[in-house]
Amino acid sequence: MQRTFASLSGDGSLRADRTTGLVLLNMGGPESLEDVEPYLCRLFSDRNLIKLPGGPLLQKPLARLLARRRAPQSRDHYRQIGGKSPLRDWSERQAVALERQLGNRWRSYVLMRYGAPRAQEVLWQMRNDGIKQALVLPLYPQYAGATSGSSLADFRQAAATLFPDLAYAVIPEWYDWPAYLDALATRINEGLERFPAERRAGVPLLFSAHAMPQKVIDRGDPYLSQILATVRGLIQRLPDREWHLGFQSRSGPVRWTGPAVTTLLDKLALARQTEVLLVPLSFVCDHVETLYEIDIELQAAACQRGIKHMVRSPSLNDHEDFILALAQLARHHLALHC
Repeated sequence: MQRTFASLSGDGSLRADRTTGLVLLNMGGPESLEDVEPYLCRLFSDRNLIKLPGGPLLQKPLARLLARRRAPQSRDHYRQIGGKSPLRDWSERQAVALERQLGNRWRSYVLMRYGAPRAQEVLWQMRNDGIKQALVLPLYPQYAGATSGSSLADFRQAAATLFPDLAYAVIPEWYDWPAYLDALATRINEGLERFPAERRAGVPLLFSAHAMPQKVIDRGDPYLSQILATVRGLIQRLPDREWHLGFQSRSGPVRWTGPAVTTLLDKLALARQTEVLLVPLSFVCDHVETLYEIDIELQAAACQRGIKHMVRSPSLNDHEDFILALAQLARHHLALHC
């Protein structure tokens, strides 16, 4: 999906003397165990995320079948992390903290692609609040057509229908924003502090990013190159340390970006490494990929391989330095478009 850095209406620019809506885009998640299957159906119905066989006509019927098949296992995963996704809660906490940090000329809104609140609800709220202009910020540091691209397309389509006079600009990617990298490096150092001081220098970093179908990357999606750029930025801040990059959350019989995190755990175990710091990338707050896949599944996989002490670095969540990084990013882009 094509990236577009700005979409402006009205007089062709944003204005510093107006209240700016900051629209935070995220994937969303089920808000109860009963919501798991409907959530999966909405997710699998999006052809920007997954193109099911049979073309657009069969996408939704097949999505319903796939959701019904996947729901029991997915429901069990959410049951083990509290019965719902925490993604909306964390996104709303980030929005509140950002509004406090940015001041009274800003209003923050959370918009979910497959969960609540959806684009229509948020845009109506913005109209009712008297918002005339907005910055749209996907909470995915690295751009991918399946994530940021799909969320932005959803926002654009709804805005064109419901709020055509809204002036807005888009921040499509921020994988190399210095303050973001600083905040992530701080979380890594916090994770390293959980190892004994005398062994800390020898603990390898295992970066884990969400996998992407390799054919998507081969067609030019920038996600993988931006993940690598994020890793380079972190290694510059954490020099002289062994590191590896792996991918998690693979599903389906297609070729995915690799290596898998489990493959790297095998490699580390063969090297008789018993301590590892796992660093989630492409996630800015805790959700099922961190709380279940990493903390439960991958933790068990590490133990089975003899890696007795695998620690996950804390997520960015609403840490003050991360909120400051996003606030600086928003101010910077508002200045660019004024």
